[in-house]
Amino acid sequence: MILGGENESQIWLEGSPLQPDSNILITVTSTSGEHSAFISSHGVTQIKAGQLVDAVPEVQTAESKRKYAGAQRVMTISGYAIAIVLLIFSALSFGGVVKARIVLTGSMEPAISTGDIIITTPITRKEPKVGDVVAYQAKRFNGENVAVFSHRIVSGDLQSGFVVKGDANKSPDNQKPKAPDILGVVIFVIPFLGNILTPKALFLLVPCIFGLWLIMDAMKSVV
Repeated sequence: MILGGENESQIWLEGSPLQPDSNILITVTSTSGEHSAFISSHGVTQIKAGQLVDAVPEVQTAESKRKYAGAQRVMTISGYAIAIVLLIFSALSFGGVVKARIVLTGSMEPAISTGDIIITTPITRKEPKVGDVVAYQAKRFNGENVAVFSHRIVSGDLQSGFVVKGDANKSPDNQKPKAPDILGVVIFVIPFLGNILTPKALFLLVPCIFGLWLIMDAMKSVV
């Protein structure tokens, strides 16, 4: 008798192994649970089957395969789209058509916030007018360059100079930028992206992207 218990649950094994050193594992699963016995030359030992047999890997269902394949397609398409956009922008930037700048202050909130990226085009391609936001080279009274400000035109013209003011500022800027001072007219704003393009953020972001790529590549063999 291999597995004991009530009469109707008893199991008997007859015969002898072909090889003297053969071992046998018998496992019976029923509503009362799992019962296993390990038969060797030393006798019969009741054990748990998991002690000797690795669990069967979980079979991946068709639904999970479809979900993974869909996620992989989305990531692939997104990657190609981002690469194409970056290539187009690089070409336009190299040709002097557009230029990107990261906003460092909140003087234009709520229209433009700190960390946003502004895309500008030269005044030769888009003439600035009242209501436009322009990026201009701010200067001290002695003509020394200070920084690049991106503020809204409230009045004036290119010849006599524009009166510019940050939306969040109480008063206009002291300087009235003219055509030589204006670096570009803002034509597009990308929210928040500038916050993750800092050296510290990129130091964390690049390894994460690389790790995600490794995970997705490793999962190809699972599908």
